[in-house]
Amino acid sequence: MKISKGCEGTSFKTSFKQMALQQPHRVLPKRIILVRHGESQGNVDYSAFTTTPDYRIPLTELGCEQARAAGEKIRLLLSDGGRSPDWKVYCYVSPYEQTRSTLREMGKAFSKRSILGVREECRIREQDFGNFQVEERMKVTKETRERFGRFFFRFPEGESAADVFDRVSSFMESLWRDIDMNRLSRGSTSDLNLIIISHGLTSRVFLTKWFKWTVDQFESLNNFDNCEYRVMQLGPAGDYSLAVHHTREEMEQWGLCAEMIADQQRRASTNRGDWHEAYPTALHSFFDSLPDSDEDIVKEEDVIR
Repeated sequence: MKISKGCEGTSFKTSFKQMALQQPHRVLPKRIILVRHGESQGNVDYSAFTTTPDYRIPLTELGCEQARAAGEKIRLLLSDGGRSPDWKVYCYVSPYEQTRSTLREMGKAFSKRSILGVREECRIREQDFGNFQVEERMKVTKETRERFGRFFFRFPEGESAADVFDRVSSFMESLWRDIDMNRLSRGSTSDLNLIIISHGLTSRVFLTKWFKWTVDQFESLNNFDNCEYRVMQLGPAGDYSLAVHHTREEMEQWGLCAEMIADQQRRASTNRGDWHEAYPTALHSFFDSLPDSDEDIVKEEDVIR
């Protein structure tokens, strides 16, 4: 039977609509929480790195206590102080001993029904400093890093922050794919929250990539304290922002400049409006002053002549 062009077009549109309706509705996490591991033996005694691989360094007793306290605080945050009991969490964790132990201690604050899943993710591991570390040599190396710049300096036999940026970028692509395919929500209609238990530099790199901060802006960031966390919360405008949960004073303490904080506040606002026009990414970082129009350029050329 011959189908007319009109019917064929209608049939295609109907099939496309049916396919679209069959696609699962994407569930965006309400929060993405970045957590640095608790205090480790390496944080209190650097000589531990000379005999123990970095990935096997355990938490101290204080580190375990910090992790349990962080778990309690995050549980209260996710439950809104008990007013929102129907929430779920999915966790990503670095394969290092101190991060895995941090997750285990934090998890004591959660019930099994609230945890949708946990995935070990190697791409969010600590910056590689190069196998066993000789204490005096590493001290000199880190002093050199301060002169060279933290982002691009590569440790001998190890990584630079730029290398970490590349693998974190790859992880974020996989993360978005998991979100798009609803692999994290597991069909749950409850509030979905992601917790990423990682390391100080890796978490700063994650924020830099997510919010499209510049290298200079990365260099200004302060490291997380042990078991300190940052909450990226979905605002009414549909963007994730640090400003939904955190105060301006907190962001200033973390090293965010006025421009970065203004960006976070815009992302948290209900009035998205002409966001891209209001905040042209890093424009002033590259151009000190620009003429308002082509006519102004012509006027400047006439003055030169």
